[in-house]
Amino acid sequence: MEIVHVYTKLRSKFGRQSLFSDRPAELLVDVHTDQSLVHQFIQKTQRDQDLQACRDMSEHQVNTKRFESNSCGLNHEEGGWPKDVNPQEMEQTIRFRKKVEKDENYINSILQLGSVMDHCIRQNNAVDIYPDYCEDQDQEEDHQEPPSAKTINVFRDPNELKRTVTGLSWHPDGGRKLAAAYSCLEFQKTSRDMSPDSYIWDIENPNRPEMTLKPASPLVCLEYNPKDCHTLVGGCYNGQIAYWDTRRGSQPVEVSSVEHSHRDPVYKIIWLQSKTGTDAFSASTDGQVLWWDVRRLSEPTERLALDPSREGNLDRALGAISLDFESTMPTKFMVGTEQGLVVSCNRKAKTPSEKIVCMYDGHQGPVYALQRNPFFPKNFLTVGDWTARIWSEDIKESSIMWTKYQMSYLTDACWSPVRPSVFFTVKMDGMLDVWDILLKQNDPTLSLKVCDEALYSLRLHETGRLVACGSQRGGATLLEINSGLSTLQKNEKSLLAAMFERETKREKILEARQREIRLKERSRSEQSRDEDGGREDQDQNQNQLMVRAEDHFYLITETETKRRRDNQTTGSEDQGQNQNQSQSQDQNQNQSQSQSQDQNQSQNQSQSRDQDPQMLSDQSIDEL
Repeated sequence: MEIVHVYTKLRSKFGRQSLFSDRPAELLVDVHTDQSLVHQFIQKTQRDQDLQACRDMSEHQVNTKRFESNSCGLNHEEGGWPKDVNPQEMEQTIRFRKKVEKDENYINSILQLGSVMDHCIRQNNAVDIYPDYCEDQDQEEDHQEPPSAKTINVFRDPNELKRTVTGLSWHPDGGRKLAAAYSCLEFQKTSRDMSPDSYIWDIENPNRPEMTLKPASPLVCLEYNPKDCHTLVGGCYNGQIAYWDTRRGSQPVEVSSVEHSHRDPVYKIIWLQSKTGTDAFSASTDGQVLWWDVRRLSEPTERLALDPSREGNLDRALGAISLDFESTMPTKFMVGTEQGLVVSCNRKAKTPSEKIVCMYDGHQGPVYALQRNPFFPKNFLTVGDWTARIWSEDIKESSIMWTKYQMSYLTDACWSPVRPSVFFTVKMDGMLDVWDILLKQNDPTLSLKVCDEALYSLRLHETGRLVACGSQRGGATLLEINSGLSTLQKNEKSLLAAMFERETKREKILEARQREIRLKERSRSEQSRDEDGGREDQDQNQNQLMVRAEDHFYLITETETKRRRDNQTTGSEDQGQNQNQSQSQDQNQNQSQSQSQDQNQSQNQSQSRDQDPQMLSDQSIDEL
């Protein structure tokens, strides 16, 4: 017997009935091509990319509930005084001390305790009771332990509508605080209820932010001043630049005017090394790099348009999305663009063509991260599409080292400030990868699942032990890596310098070989063009001579036939009127002789015509 259960539902709950009908296709919109826009497009270098599909793997994690703690303080006051003695009054305390010192019990107790204290002091001076006998062994064990990292705290966006952590910056004094910029970068996903605030967190208190920054527009990037721990500068989503002094509250002290600011979101801003410590420069996807003095943000002090043709045309400028500045090279800076190019610039140049020094093309998408190696400034790291690449300033054709293509998009990267061969990357699948290129080049040394959301920002502390990662849902995760990845290894600098030099030489050799092949191909193509042109000229000259000879031949034959016809007509008329039969016979004989002479003459002319075309032309002209 089958068990059947019938579900019933009223017709009114199904909604309105759908009515379909057949009708022919009709054209709704016809957008014609605009030829004036062709000159504004920049041709992208074509690349071939291999793709491979694989199975998706799943992993589940469980987070325990957060334990909330409160900090409580206790004030200790000086005690032991009688009730009738006020410790704040100097005269009362002096009078009481004199009274106690005259007591015999006090003198006996001091004598007894003095001998015990003297013995302890002598013992401490003779024997060190706090030696570290296993210091060397602990260091060796730390170096040998496998790389690892642990989560210390997670700072979550306190608002109901979660936003992406687009920028992080460490406090310059000890790293006790972490500034985080929050904004929504998804196109047309922002709402009026979304808060524009950003926060400064105390790394020991993840429950509530220590300070709230209130800009007019959400912040995309935020940076502490390395010379003044109380000042910050940030780039807003609407293109403005805002300057804060934490001693003056949450509102910005200075804000740039909309007319002289960027037209697109400010994706990166960096403080410059200057005497005043108030100079900074910013980059945006509107194609401009602007220099600012935070004391007067009414207008920028200098501008640069990232025009690849070096003409300073802002309409053809490349959108900037990352920026790098090295204090050891104060006149040079580098810009990563949306088109996958890295532009090397010189600020002290006079003309726009001289300010853009060179360009490096190696990524298929926007360059989200760009940073020079702190130990080897000539080598820099870039992140775009699915790879991280290491470049040398001497090689502009290609990078000297690169990682294999990852399954997820890379969004940010940075070098370790302690170890020159270690760098960190974050990806869209929530993974943090730690790379040690001296140990492995194809795979990361450590891969850690930080969260289930995409990671968009990354920042390392100057000690190299603390790593901050910002996620798409507003979580800033603070991790601590082990000492093996944050301690300088033996001969690490020399080994990495030799590796960079070797890879640079290899790329130079390959580049020279490729240039030689191109020159050979170009010379061969030019030589084949010259040979084809010479052959065409020879064929053309021969054809012209043949045509000219044929024209002369036909001209001569026509003149001969006309002359003969004229002679025959005149001869026949003279015979009928003036001559008799004998004369006609003599004339026939003379005519036969003249015909034989004409035949001989025509034969001679044909022979001479075959021998020399130029003689033929001269004779034909004389006869004409």
